Amino acid sequence: MNKTKLTPKSKNISNWYLQLMELAELADYSYAKGTIVFKPYAYAIWEQIQKTLDNWFKQDGVENAYFPLFIPYSLLEKEKTHVKGFSPELAIVTIGGGEKLKEPLVVRPTSETIMYATFSKWLKSYQDLPLKINQWCSVVRWEKRTYPFLRTSEFLWQEGHTAHLSNDLAKKMVLKALNWYYKLYTDYLAIEPFIGQKSSAEKFAGADETYAIETPVENGKSIQSATSHNLGQNFSKAFNIQVLNKDNQLIYVWQTSWGLSTRTLGALFLAHGDDKGLILPPKIAPYQIILLPVTNDNKVLSLTKKLEQDLSNDFRVRTDLKLKKGLGWRITNWELKGAPLIIEIGKKESQSKQLTLKIRNRDNKININQQNCRQEIAKLLDELQTDLLTAFRKKKQKLLQKVETKEEFIKAINQKKFAKAYWCESKLCEAKIKDDTKAVSRVVELDNLNQDDNRTCFYCGKPAKREWIIAKSY
Repeated sequence: MNKTKLTPKSKNISNWYLQLMELAELADYSYAKGTIVFKPYAYAIWEQIQKTLDNWFKQDGVENAYFPLFIPYSLLEKEKTHVKGFSPELAIVTIGGGEKLKEPLVVRPTSETIMYATFSKWLKSYQDLPLKINQWCSVVRWEKRTYPFLRTSEFLWQEGHTAHLSNDLAKKMVLKALNWYYKLYTDYLAIEPFIGQKSSAEKFAGADETYAIETPVENGKSIQSATSHNLGQNFSKAFNIQVLNKDNQLIYVWQTSWGLSTRTLGALFLAHGDDKGLILPPKIAPYQIILLPVTNDNKVLSLTKKLEQDLSNDFRVRTDLKLKKGLGWRITNWELKGAPLIIEIGKKESQSKQLTLKIRNRDNKININQQNCRQEIAKLLDELQTDLLTAFRKKKQKLLQKVETKEEFIKAINQKKFAKAYWCESKLCEAKIKDDTKAVSRVVELDNLNQDDNRTCFYCGKPAKREWIIAKSY
């Protein structure tokens, strides 16, 4: 571990975050602009996220597949809004095998076009529906301003794509996927995000509607952490995806796409932590328990091995045998990495049948009996998971401020708050807000989707029916 002292999170969250990339062995900068190496510890967290989501997808009949990285530019041009939305971020290959290509190839920014050109060959009848395909892959978007995990030129994600016989069925799929993401964040990452619909100006290029998960950060900025899109028939018409319905009529299918990326890791790292480093929720931590033998005494090592064997049936366990490092250094190292629970095993523990435990979010150590340690450890990990979600909810509530006027809004944004306000939902008004304050609409929350109040816009004074969450983007 680098001896650089970690900047206190309470003083400078940005420096704290960037230093953690190295000190907690999460990532390393790579050689192409805006790219990073996912170190094993960070990738292990991503694997936990993958396992969780992949299980839910498969239970719903979603199948994994893989589509090519290279997309002929002509496919992107078939849906005009889509290509216009992505053009500034595209990486384009023009030379292959030492020769100029007859047609440029786009390095996958998202897979709607390459998938849907294929779907048009697969789908012929209503009996082929619903089609539910997911792929785990990397995508490339040429970001001008990069930040580890949150904004990189290449990132990892899953992208789900479905086709349905009706718009109602597609809408149900959109909300189902959105709620998978909400459940992941709330139940596993101990983060209660904002969940709702994006504005017309902020929706996905080519979608009728976009829904999103927005994670608040204590510096007053928001991370768009997952999205789910109702694509209507925009792509099916562009790619001629038609099926015969039950009445033997040829119709265009209704489609959805939804995705969550390794930006989730950045949101997780920013959400939970203190001046010592990360605090990982037990449900998603690569290792829930770290065993630290204090010495190489045979009885100590024997007890350590027995504990590892016994506990590994119920928990993710790792034994740290770097005995040449001091115990204090090893404890500090695993606290920095956010390990939920550390068990110290020395001569005292090998003789007394007691275990010394350190819970990541508590300062004191506790002793428990070895005999019933499994139950006690499970209880402590559950408490930590609950504590983290409770703490996050309090931070979220503290960040949110209702405003009614332009002046109140500007003050709230300057104070690094999230504003909740009645807004007219006009693209012109949104552009003005962004120009003046750098804040943009995040979502109208699901509970407020059908709001129909007779109010006025906080910014321009025009009629407004619904309250929106508005904040700066991280």
